[in-house]
Amino acid sequence: MDLNEQINQLEADLLEISNLLEKAERERIQDVLKQEKKKVEREISAKRLQKEQQAKREDPTSSSKAYTVKINNYGWDQSDKFVKIYITLKGVHNVAPENVNVSFTERSFVALVKDLDGKNHQMTMNNLLCPIDVQESSKKVKTDMVLVMCKKKTAKKWDCLTQVEKKTKEKEKPNTEENADPSDGLMSMLKKIYSDGDDEMKRTINKAWSESQEKKAKGEEVPDF
Repeated sequence: MDLNEQINQLEADLLEISNLLEKAERERIQDVLKQEKKKVEREISAKRLQKEQQAKREDPTSSSKAYTVKINNYGWDQSDKFVKIYITLKGVHNVAPENVNVSFTERSFVALVKDLDGKNHQMTMNNLLCPIDVQESSKKVKTDMVLVMCKKKTAKKWDCLTQVEKKTKEKEKPNTEENADPSDGLMSMLKKIYSDGDDEMKRTINKAWSESQEKKAKGEEVPDF
């Protein structure tokens, strides 16, 4: 008797027990029927679970139903010809080879590992700093790691991995020039203090400015503002 038939028989038993329980008038008989009802319900639950597990084993596409998590753990390095991204995933070397895929475009790649510990793992890297050769790019599976090899179209050093990182670094650089006039920096600082200051601060700066202009008009040596 297969699992489906066993479940059908148990459900029929449960229905009959329920009917008898409705008709029973003696408390002792009711207690016996209630205990038997609970026992049959547990058996049905166990058989259904067994059926689900059997279906998963027999269905090779069941792994596609796993939820997908984002890969955050990686590092990168480079040679003259390749940019190498090291994706750390414990146990990935035990996954079926066809479940580890990396797709490339000229400025991006997507790495997808299916059915690792009951989950799919995905990493999407967009806006690579420089174009890559899609045909010559590849991946290698190592112990607890996927190595993504992005072939450079031009053999030059990458300062960072993506264009976004480059823009972030440029924003963080101080906006100064080696040959800038020191007085320009002082004037910028005073303008900022004036803009951010309260009324008292603005009056003080205005007074100092006026006094300096008067001294300049008289030919006296005054500090630049």
